[in-house]
Amino acid sequence: MPLTLTVLGTASPHPGPDRPCSGYLVSGGGAEVWVDAGPGTFAALQRHTDPARLTAIWISHLHADHSADLLAAAYAFAFGGMAPHAPIPVYAPQDCARRLAGFFGRPDVEFLKGVFDFRDLYDGHDVRHWNLRLTARAVAHDTEAYGLRAESQGSVLAYSGDSGPCPALTELASRADLFLCEADLDEHRVGEHPRQVHLTPEDAGRIARDARVRELLVTHVGPTLTREAATERAAAVSGRPTYTAVEGDTRTV
Repeated sequence: MPLTLTVLGTASPHPGPDRPCSGYLVSGGGAEVWVDAGPGTFAALQRHTDPARLTAIWISHLHADHSADLLAAAYAFAFGGMAPHAPIPVYAPQDCARRLAGFFGRPDVEFLKGVFDFRDLYDGHDVRHWNLRLTARAVAHDTEAYGLRAESQGSVLAYSGDSGPCPALTELASRADLFLCEADLDEHRVGEHPRQVHLTPEDAGRIARDARVRELLVTHVGPTLTREAATERAAAVSGRPTYTAVEGDTRTV
């Protein structure tokens, strides 16, 4: 099975009509992984696979626009007739299970163990499912956050998650065949944050260029930009083929 990326959602910071928040299906090497669970992506996921058959779920960080649909999945698996054969591994920052339990008003997480197997991410976390390897790197955001490098049969997909410019992100994307990268900001504003926690299109293009990726796929474009403008601006810097992530598209890496 070739390494493929299916775009489930790209919106930031909230879903729109026919545009869920961040979420992707990464398939390859016999595995299927739901990467980020933004609002609306669980419904979109069902167009492409049976969620109960997922090999794993991978969450870059716990902001709602990347993780809230874990709640929808929990309802589906526990009460909606989609029970998986075994608890699905969920790779996420620490505290993910407790936050999800809080939606149910539960102080403990034991009741979730029938459907989810929560496993904390950390910088350098590395796991293999069949012939798909998933590696996490800590990136610059205003909460614990990770980028993802997925590798299968010689093909490499890198995903920024939410991140400001940082050396770890460039290293993560090094010589990737496809770099899925956020371009949330129109511009950095001095004093807005104690550190830069998102990328402009130019940042995304610069990282793609410096990492020598083969192709750049622009996603998570914020409300002050259009996706078309963000892609054009990133392309002007990257020197690489640069495309727009669109819901429903599947790309072979």
